[in-house]
Amino acid sequence: MKGFFNYVLASMLGTFLLIVVLGIINVIIMLGMMSAIGSLSDDKKEISEKAILHLDFKTPVADRSSAKPNLSTFELDKTVSLRSFTETIKKAKEDDRIKGIFLDLSTVNVGMASIEEIRNVLLDFKSSEKFIIAHADYYSHKSYYLATVADNIYLTPEGRIQFSGLSAQIMFFKSMLKKIGIEPEIIRHGKFKSAVEPFMLDEISEANREQTLKYVGSVWNTIIKGIEKEREISAGQLNLYADSLMISNSKTAKTLNFVDDLKFKDQILAELETLSGIEKDEDEELDLVDLMRYMTDNKSFNDILNPSENRIAIIYAEGAIVSGSGGDDQIGSETLSEAIREAREDENVKAIVLRINSPGGSALASVVIWREIVLAEKEKPVIVSMGDVAASGGYFIACAADTIVSQPNSITGSIGVFGLLFNAKELMNDIGININAVNTNKYSDFGSPARKMSDFERAVIQNSVEEIYQKFITKVSEGRGLTLEEVDEIGQGRVWSGEDALEIGLVDIMGGLQTAVDLAAEMSGLEEYSIKTYPEKDKLTLIIESMLGDAKSFFVEEELGEAYIYYKRMKDVTKIQGIQMRMPYYVDIK
Repeated sequence: MKGFFNYVLASMLGTFLLIVVLGIINVIIMLGMMSAIGSLSDDKKEISEKAILHLDFKTPVADRSSAKPNLSTFELDKTVSLRSFTETIKKAKEDDRIKGIFLDLSTVNVGMASIEEIRNVLLDFKSSEKFIIAHADYYSHKSYYLATVADNIYLTPEGRIQFSGLSAQIMFFKSMLKKIGIEPEIIRHGKFKSAVEPFMLDEISEANREQTLKYVGSVWNTIIKGIEKEREISAGQLNLYADSLMISNSKTAKTLNFVDDLKFKDQILAELETLSGIEKDEDEELDLVDLMRYMTDNKSFNDILNPSENRIAIIYAEGAIVSGSGGDDQIGSETLSEAIREAREDENVKAIVLRINSPGGSALASVVIWREIVLAEKEKPVIVSMGDVAASGGYFIACAADTIVSQPNSITGSIGVFGLLFNAKELMNDIGININAVNTNKYSDFGSPARKMSDFERAVIQNSVEEIYQKFITKVSEGRGLTLEEVDEIGQGRVWSGEDALEIGLVDIMGGLQTAVDLAAEMSGLEEYSIKTYPEKDKLTLIIESMLGDAKSFFVEEELGEAYIYYKRMKDVTKIQGIQMRMPYYVDIK
């Protein structure tokens, strides 16, 4: 009877907590809707005939737009899609009301490959002979690279520019794991497959150092070439400045032509008034139109709903690849496969663009997704657009496409396979835990963290790794028209930049998401078309799933601040199951 009452009380408590959580969700949704309605009413202010598009990047730009509840502000944290962002700039180019663009770059929440796409659209905007002005208190490598498209670059007096070259910093855990009594069990193929190095070494291997320097150096060279062209500073000088940390203060930055002048924000606003033709005698005011206001302006986007029944599907594959439906920041094999299947079976969808932003993940899940791409490619054009990273399993699902489009600074390749298990027997013994296994067969507890693998078990996994690696290079060979020997030579787990991948045949052309869409339209013979995005979920479902899934992470992130990203990545590694096609490690370009 006591157990029955405990069960009833537990059920009641669970129901109560669910009601509380749903109540909080409802409050946040209502507040978010009220905020959205309020912002829409503000956005209805008519755009003047002397307006300036104000791009401040405070709203993060991602492959897909989203809105997630923020438990501290009780508002919705929004992101804007890359395609919406670039389409906005294209519209502004043709809009006579928009006299120019103000790049407000103190904060830039954008990936490196996305920066390239935005930068190219801004360069095209300049062909309209409208102006672009850039200003920041601080320029990172990314924001300064973007700023170089501007007619004039301004820096706040006493502001700073980071210009020291790129650095990839890798954390190694071998000594820590040893101290706490955990032994990693590692099986891999590929001398460059360094995804497991942090668990087996205390410092970077020469093979890993070689590949890291190669692709980080390639990304750096892309930045250098862009700055050299727009600022007319030679590549040799730029590298000299980086090596000597000469761009250490604002005055030096101006002397060496990194910026055109040192100005405060109020001075920038005064210049924008002059450039836009504001006449104060006529009581005219500077009209800085932010992204969301311009996007919701009917005159700007009165033709955004294309009535054409012919469609191009954009399917987003973003995050680590896992089996099943996946979760936040994950590509679930079932979810993505279903999306590809729906696009394939939809007669109105004439071509598919698969946008990949993934370091890879489960080998099995990658194969499941690959199969759907093969089926789709037999019926209609399939174009891959690579985002910041499309490597390992992310490249495996790309290789069956008709054409692969990449940015020069995308990260790709990493054609290799590994398995990772942990033996925690020593740790368990130290804290007083002892596990006894009762098995029906000799290896029933195969993979248990409570004991070390036998040589036979290790050999079984090694054979699986080798078999999957051979399938990997075979599929790449068939998809890319390369011999097995050629794929193996550029494989072995090695990571490449998009620019280098073009030279060795892993990608076809340089460009962004719009390049892939244009190519899909050309290959399917479409002049008019609409865009349909997958996977599809209604916004309320997305918000509720995000709320339930991210509540715990939210509080951890609030506590750890900027260090949260390292916690999250360590947590991701602990979730690795089975044999993996995964990117070596995370690279942040700052």
